[in-house]
This record gives sequence, C-alpha cells and structure tokens, in this order.
Amino acid sequence: MIPFRHDHVGSFLRPANLTQAREQYRSGSITHDELRAVEDQEIIRIIEKQKENGVLAVTDGELRRSWWHFDFLGGLDGVELYEQIDGPKFHNMQTRKGGLRVDGKVDFSTHSFVEDFKFVQQHAGDTVAKQTIPSPNMLLYRLENGANTYYTDHEAFIQDTIAAYQKAIQAFYDAGCRYLQLDDTAWADLFSEAGHDKLRAKGMDPAQELKTMQRMINESLANKPADLVVTMHICRGNYKSNYFSTGGYDYASEVIFGGLDVDGLFLEFDDERSGGFESLKHVNRKDLKIVLGLLTSKTGELEDKEQIKARIAEAATYVPLEQLCLSPQCGFSSTEEGNILTEDQQWRKLRYVKEIAEEVWRDIQ
Repeated sequence: MIPFRHDHVGSFLRPANLTQAREQYRSGSITHDELRAVEDQEIIRIIEKQKENGVLAVTDGELRRSWWHFDFLGGLDGVELYEQIDGPKFHNMQTRKGGLRVDGKVDFSTHSFVEDFKFVQQHAGDTVAKQTIPSPNMLLYRLENGANTYYTDHEAFIQDTIAAYQKAIQAFYDAGCRYLQLDDTAWADLFSEAGHDKLRAKGMDPAQELKTMQRMINESLANKPADLVVTMHICRGNYKSNYFSTGGYDYASEVIFGGLDVDGLFLEFDDERSGGFESLKHVNRKDLKIVLGLLTSKTGELEDKEQIKARIAEAATYVPLEQLCLSPQCGFSSTEEGNILTEDQQWRKLRYVKEIAEEVWRDIQ
C-alpha cells in the first residue's frame, strides 16, 4: 500500500559520468541528444539499483534535474528559469545562482517531466513508478519573494497556479502515474518565530499564509482521480548536507495533519531541528499515512537501530503504528551537487530503512 512501510523521498546522488556530461553540454561540447543518452543510461541503471536494494517505488532519482524544484516550475507557462540571481540562502552557506520569475500567465500545456515519467514507467517493470514534483506553494513562495513581473492581482495568480497544477496532475495520471509526491519547503517559514518575523517583514501575516498554503494544496488536488495516491514531503532544506530552517510542526500542525487532502506525509524527524512528535496528535484521519523521516540523508553514518525503533514507538503513541512508515528525512541529492556521502552509503542507508521497517511492522500487513 502506497506509501510503503519503507519508502524514500526520491532523489539520488548524480553519477560522475552524468555530472561530466552535463558540464560538457553547458560548454557546448556535446549536444542535448548526447546528454539525454547519458541520462537515459544512468536512469535505467539507478532504477535497477533501487530494485536491487529493496525499494518498492522507483524514481528517476531526479537525474535530469539541476534543482529539485526550479526545473519543473520553470517548465510551466508564464514562469522563467534564470541564473542571474543568487540562489536560496542556507545555514552558513549560499547556494549557487539560480531562480525563477513569473513573467506571464501561469498555466500548464506541455511539460518534459511527463515524458520523463513515461521513461521511468517503461523501465520500472512490475515495480511502482513514482513521480516527484514541487508543490504549488513553491511557486507561491517565489512570487511572494518578489520574483514577479506580471501579476498585480494576487488572487488571479493563486487561481491560475491552482488551475495549472490541476492540469499537471491530470497529465501525469493520463501518462500512467499512480503515485505522485509534492515536495514543499515553503511550510518551513511557519515553523519558528524567526520564520514568522521574516514573513511579517514582507508585510505578510503567518496565519493568513497558512490558510493560503492549505488552499493551494487542497484546490490543486480537488479533481484528482480516486486511484491516484498523492503524498507530500515537507522539508527544511537540503543542499550539500546543509539546511535553511529550524522548528517543529506545532504552529501549522492542525492544518498539516488535519487539514490537507493528501494521502500521506513524508516528514523530517531526524534531529532536534524538527521538534517532537506531539504535533501528530492532530492527525484525524485513519487513512492518512505518516512517513517518519527518522534517518538522515545528509550523512552516510547509520543511526542506532534501537533508538530508531524507540522513536517509532514514541510516534505510535500519537498515531497508530499501522498508519506509520519509515524513510530517510529527505532525498540524497535535492540539487545536482548532492549530499556529502558516497553512493554505497546511499544504498546502505536505504537497505537499513528496509531492515528496520521489516522488523517493526513484521506482523502488520
């Protein structure tokens, strides 16, 4: 049942030959078709590696992307991907240049990600093919940070973005997708007073922002087919094993755990930055799966198994064990730079998640 007892967020470390091919393409020494051939080869390989390591829902590892979010959003009508501005600021680290701006009416017509999904499904065989895309809140976040040269009416932007996502979700479904994940870091500004202060400094009310973000998700999913499983991954940043925000889910917990029309939530709980499990008391649906991100994707070191089991047991005091699952807290390579660990460590971590999950949920189907 999706999400699976042991699952993963979606991105994997980029192999060296793909990194080299991308650099060659940027310098003009190889064509896009030649780059695509390397991507195809490595995606087929990484699909097989996922299967070998017990992964039950395979992705393309986001190997065709430079950023986890900008590549998809920049492919929407009315949105431009450009590199002339500084990228997001992380804890003690500045990312490379890159960003988005809204310069026309937001819409969805065609998108390369749909064809990319078909390629994954073609090579997944009998294994579930999972598609990950950024949440509509990520475009809202960019607009509210000044990356807009088109909209003067905020409500019009919201309605257009929701309509575009409804079309995108249907397009993935029509392509055969039955497991879609929305990735979202925008919630993180609601998790701390520092985040609230940042919102207020821009003239925004955290309480209203919470309502708008809930609306963006629920209305985008309003027409989704009944047999399409949609999960959401809520993250506090992942760039070269670094992060950009801290704070627990408390302020937004009633909306996140009780007010979003998703089928599952992938949550960060791998360290003290993420807070405790008490906010899970707001889970009010028996069909909502909570995927506990208790193992970090930021390092290759394996966590203590008994401590992980103890934390699962603690979470189960708020949400029944049969509603819980386990995964790393984030992907291994949210951008093409990747986290600071080796590919062997990446696969070992996923095998470890599977091992722990099988021991914890041995008697639960």
